[in-house]
Amino acid sequence: MILATSACSIGSNGRTCLLDWKQRYRKVVRIILKDQPLPSGRIQSTQQHDPGLRRPRKTRAVRAMNRIPIFVISLIMSAAISQAVGQAKPPGPTSESALAADKELAHAIRDNDPGAILRMLDNSWAVISTSGGVGEGPSIFPDGIKSGDLTRKTFAIAEPRVRLYGDVALVTTRVSTSGTFQSKPFDVTERQTDVWLWKGGMWKCILTHETKIRDN
Repeated sequence: MILATSACSIGSNGRTCLLDWKQRYRKVVRIILKDQPLPSGRIQSTQQHDPGLRRPRKTRAVRAMNRIPIFVISLIMSAAISQAVGQAKPPGPTSESALAADKELAHAIRDNDPGAILRMLDNSWAVISTSGGVGEGPSIFPDGIKSGDLTRKTFAIAEPRVRLYGDVALVTTRVSTSGTFQSKPFDVTERQTDVWLWKGGMWKCILTHETKIRDN
């Protein structure tokens, strides 16, 4: 192989190539391989090339894959992903989700929202009042709100204490609430414990126990 600034000359088995003057100072490389030039910019020795070698033919599987449209592959991948997502296990009960449910119930009570309250209470829900009375059924608060007997002005929780026992969670908070009950105003502070049951992939409150905190 002979490199030159203007031309390269090769023996009787080769050929002479002129330098392309449009591209400045480009070196010309020609390999004596039965007049088969390499692509521009690639240099390969004759020892590494065997004219007798042939590129392996593509297998039938490879040729078949090449014929599959891209959108078909995309559909197959989408179906596989959807199946994997569908088989994913739903999140189980946690202390964090139990406290979040308790806060959601508190917001519903504060907003006097009967529908939201009912969604958070189980059908077996009961409340133990500060006076020791027992109220049965999830419609106690919603019915009182609808009738106008019970209207909350404030309902705030603080100092949460959460304990998780499998599918059951105990959430104890300090509650400050005010409003009117049967046209009489009230403003009390309580220590309240809500018992939550993980049921159908969500928390349901099954018991509320209220204890009044006396003023010092």
